[in-house]
Amino acid sequence: MLAEYWPVLLFIGIASGLGLALLVIGMLVGPRRPDSEKLAPYECGFEAFEDARMQFDVRYYLLAILFIIFDLEIAFLFPWAVVFQHIGIIALIEMALFLLLLVIGFAYVWKKGALEWE
Repeated sequence: MLAEYWPVLLFIGIASGLGLALLVIGMLVGPRRPDSEKLAPYECGFEAFEDARMQFDVRYYLLAILFIIFDLEIAFLFPWAVVFQHIGIIALIEMALFLLLLVIGFAYVWKKGALEWE
């Protein structure tokens, strides 16, 4: 049974070895010339003007999470569209329900004002 997994194990071993070898070569051959600019906390050219622990507006995170949710939900349409001819009318009804729930969720988020930035 191990013979069936031999190509996969070989691939994992070669990939791990190559990754480790490249890291070691980079550490040995790479230049190590730190200067004051490289060791500075910010490389943008000016000193930090506020505390690094300042609070961010929660709307930024909310908008990012909503984008990820709706973007991933739409990604479910692609595999469905590829096999649509083979799965029939039941799958069409299921996808219509899925899209209906997605639109209801989007309308709810819009009505609550989660997409408003100001």
